[in-house]
Amino acid sequence: MNVSGWVRVVIVGLSVWLVSAGCKKDESSSTGGGTSTATTGGTPRRIVIGMVAKSQSNDVFVAAHKGADDAARILGPQYGVEVEINWQTPDSEDAQQQAQAIEQLSRGGAQGITVSCSDANTVTPAIDGAVGRGVAVMCFDSDAPNSKRFAFFGTDDVDCGKAVMDELARVMNKKGYIDALAGNQAAPNLQKRVDGAREALKQYPDIHLIDVVHHEETKEKAAEAVNQAQSTTTPHIDGWAMIGGWPLFTQNALKWDPGSVKVVAVDALPAELSYLEDGHVQALYMQHCYDWGYKSVQMLLDKIVKNQDPPQVRNIDKLERITKDDVARVRDDWHKWLGK
Repeated sequence: MNVSGWVRVVIVGLSVWLVSAGCKKDESSSTGGGTSTATTGGTPRRIVIGMVAKSQSNDVFVAAHKGADDAARILGPQYGVEVEINWQTPDSEDAQQQAQAIEQLSRGGAQGITVSCSDANTVTPAIDGAVGRGVAVMCFDSDAPNSKRFAFFGTDDVDCGKAVMDELARVMNKKGYIDALAGNQAAPNLQKRVDGAREALKQYPDIHLIDVVHHEETKEKAAEAVNQAQSTTTPHIDGWAMIGGWPLFTQNALKWDPGSVKVVAVDALPAELSYLEDGHVQALYMQHCYDWGYKSVQMLLDKIVKNQDPPQVRNIDKLERITKDDVARVRDDWHKWLGK
């Protein structure tokens, strides 16, 4: 064979080798089973997570949004993906708007959705529809247990109601007349808190529950409901079991002298802390609202990227009892969560 022949053989052989090597490289970087963390060319895979909270106006959900944004920024690189949080939350509570948001997210390319349900019955069909389209859906704060969501993260609401009632009984020396403040009557998490409070109350025969007060979940409506009941109810109300802290989200909501009526409430938002300081409130039970968002993103990334479910469907975050001694620490946390 002459020299030009050898050159042609070498060129052909080299071309075949390059094509083969390229194919192997493509095979090694292909996604599969939804578990790969990169796409062709080294660009991180983009994952959209929809977040549907109850309302824009409640600081607990502002903190949850902050937690989700931080998780997207911190955890995305750890999973080898780029995470976008698509916040689709009604201005005020509206379960039908939540259902519409879930459907729009699931049809619009979101791979995961986390939702705090204002009304489980209304939202469940939308959750099931999203799961049917291949979207990973979980709940936080307020569950839809009969839906096809793969997980829940938040408070055990029955235990929450029990904790509030036990604490109120303690500060009232286990006697007196009380009301419970219970927010949206349709919200499944609040229904269970009332159940827990009633269950705990059985231990205290000298504490008498006069009424369970429901109201629109705004601070103004809540404060109005409390003061209306306090001024008109007979016998006189000696204590309040607030299974949500709505009236305490605004200043000067409680129209009585500090300590003359005992109050135990859920959450420990910045506005609520001032009521601990001045003695209107004896204790708060804090939900870790920031973690609602952070943990939701982490659990959804495990599901989407690793095809990994949590060890249990219901993942319970323990409440933290907050007293006057804890105010400075908790206030600093809220400054970070709310960006103030």
